[in-house]
Amino acid sequence: MSGKKDRARAEARAPRTNAPPRAPEPTGIAAPLNPRRIGVYLGLAVLGALVSLAGSLVQGAWFPGGLLLALGGAAGVFYGGRVLTRTQLGAFAPAVGWLIAVVVALNGRPEGDYLFGGGDEIDLALFVLGGMVIAVICATLSKGPVSANDQERSGR
Repeated sequence: MSGKKDRARAEARAPRTNAPPRAPEPTGIAAPLNPRRIGVYLGLAVLGALVSLAGSLVQGAWFPGGLLLALGGAAGVFYGGRVLTRTQLGAFAPAVGWLIAVVVALNGRPEGDYLFGGGDEIDLALFVLGGMVIAVICATLSKGPVSANDQERSGR
């Protein structure tokens, strides 16, 4: 007798629709363009460029500490973009801005001086290679843990 009651209760809670199943929403590259998301990515690229320029000044001023501070700032921007957008492109956008700013700062001026502080070439190499390694690490991290308040379920 209780089996019939349980089944009746379950059927009463389940929504009944005669609608045909829908196709899943496209994601990734196939998703439609969203102007807000494009703006966020451009803002992250500009923020990455600003962090790069600040890091280029700091890394040469206080050698081991300045280099660690500059790379820590870059890691914060890359990982923050990843968490903010929940996509790999969120870490890639500030990394592109960071790298473009480094290349522009390395070009220098016709007088022969450039933006990076006066240090050894090893300082500069550690800054550039360290930033690129951190960008790759942040872009390839797995998705973070889903909070209990999040409505997304992994089994969908």
